[in-house]
Order: sequence, then C-alpha cells, then structure tokens
Amino acid sequence: MTPPTPSAAAPLEVTDETVEKPAAPSTLKGAESRSPGRLAWTRFKRDRTGVISACIVIFFFVIAICAPLISALYGKDPYTLYGQEQTGLLNEAGFPLKPNGGIDGNFWFGIEPALGRDVFTFLLYGIRTSLLIATATTILVTIIGVVIGITAGYLGGKTDYLIGRVIDILLSFPSTLFFIAFMPVVYGVFVAPDDDIPTSLRATCLILVLTAFGWASIARLLRGQVLALREREFVEAAKVTGASPARIIFKELLPNLWTPILIQSTLALPAFVTAEAGLAFLGVGIIDPTPDWGVMIQRGAQFYTEDITFMIFPGVSMIIFVLAFNLLGDSVRDALDPKSKR
Repeated sequence: MTPPTPSAAAPLEVTDETVEKPAAPSTLKGAESRSPGRLAWTRFKRDRTGVISACIVIFFFVIAICAPLISALYGKDPYTLYGQEQTGLLNEAGFPLKPNGGIDGNFWFGIEPALGRDVFTFLLYGIRTSLLIATATTILVTIIGVVIGITAGYLGGKTDYLIGRVIDILLSFPSTLFFIAFMPVVYGVFVAPDDDIPTSLRATCLILVLTAFGWASIARLLRGQVLALREREFVEAAKVTGASPARIIFKELLPNLWTPILIQSTLALPAFVTAEAGLAFLGVGIIDPTPDWGVMIQRGAQFYTEDITFMIFPGVSMIIFVLAFNLLGDSVRDALDPKSKR
C-alpha cells in the first residue's frame, strides 16, 4: 500500500514579513554637513567656562560703553570732589568717616581718600579708558601684523629676511623699560616741555607706541603659517590657473589664517590692558585726574595701609576681566582647533 500523494502542491503564501521594505532616509542632524564655523560655535557653546567668560567680558564692555548713561542715572561724576565739598564725609586726615571706605546708599563703592571723588563712577570711566586704549591697540596690531606677516611669508626671499630681522629686533626689546624711557620723548615731539599734555594726546601716543612694538609676535606667527601654506596644492593650482597674488592671498591664504588671527587677538587684548595700566601706574601713561584702571591702583597704593577699600575695586575688577578674557581666548582656541585641547 502506497502512501497517499497530495493532489496539488501547496501554494506558497507571501506575507508582509517576507518582504523587506526600503530603509527610510536618515533624518539625523549629525548626517547634515556643517561648516567649520558652525562646528566651532557648537564646540564653544558646550564649553561652560568659555560661555561664562564671554558673558563677563561682554558685561565689562557694556558698562564701559554705557558709563556716561550709568553716571547720569547714578547722579554723580568721577571729577567732583565730594569729600571736600560736603561736610561729614572725610576726617581731618582725609580718610572716609564711615567704615569700608565710606560705602553707603549715596556712594555705592565709597569715596576716594584725600580728594573725596566717587569711586563707583571713577571706576566706570576708568574701565572705559583702559578698554578703549587696549581695544584700539589690538585692532591696529592685528591689522599690521596680518599685513606684514602675510607679505613676508608669501614673497619670501630678501623681503622675508628683512622683515624677519625687524621682528627679531622688536621682540628683543625690554618693552617696559623702553616705554618708560621713550614715552616722554614721544610727548615732547608734539608738546613743548612746559605745556600740559592733553589726555587725548596721551591716549593716542600710548596706542601708537604699544602698536609699534606689539605687532611683531602675530606677524611672526602668520609668517610661519604662510610659509607652510604657500607650498600646498591648492595654492599651486591657483598659480597655474593664472590667479593674481592678491587673489591668492585673499581667496586661498587668508581664509586659512582666521583661526590663528582670532586666537592671537583674544590673547593680545588683556595683555594690552595690563600694559596700559602698568604705564599709568608708573606715571608715563594716563595720569590723574583722568579715570583709568592704572591711575586708581596708583592712588590706592598710597592709602592701602590706612584704607584698602579704594584699591580693592579696581584691583579685583581688573583681575576678573583679564582672567575672563584669557579663559575666553583659551576656549576660542579649543573651539577653532580641537586638536590643541588637552
């Protein structure tokens, strides 16, 4: 007896599970291409230290710009001698009668010993003066350093050699001692020895002298960068196509130099703030009665043994600003060049 045979083959059933559906296109944001600038901005936003430092720096610049408005709302100015015009503020020795430097509802940061000026408005205008000089110097130093550095690196030859020697000479100068000895000579070029030097002239001379000796470092850095970039394939290709030197510099070289330029600028500004304040402290920069960070520290050093309050506010504010700007420069460097982060 033979086993029964099926009368017909069983039909093959096709279900949805046996058919593979095409994969949906990726909608992840990470798959989208982003520019280097956007990537750097994303990395910077993740750096909490950099963001906090940026907020502090912006705060200082805002109060420097708005110093006249804040002073008007506050109802006082940095030049009036309140301690001498109003009784009950200074004692016979010239120190504030009230504790903590005379801090109260009328004088938020107290009053200056001896002269009795309002410390709050004097500090506001002092920040304004220092940041104005440092910012103008940084801009000029960056422009001159970029132009000279790119020129030396791209042209090479005798031009590079001469510029390199000038840079070496400038970097070898003991800048602080040179400023102390040279600033009176600069003032004497514009003003007779017996005449008073206007504050605007002092600020202009400071900017020019700081710029004249400050561009060398950024120029040397960019010179080295350009020497490496000019041998790259994209620069050689631009030369083969007949591109002019100006086009090669602005279209090929300069876009690859924004990172070191920005980093050097953010690190240079706090250095110029401290340099300007140091010259004012030594009496060869901005002098009293013009409000300035260095002037306040110089005046505070005369009274700190009896009343340190007047010296605390300019000293602490300068430390906070310089530290915040240095941390900001480090964060900008890490965001633009992740390989440099440790």
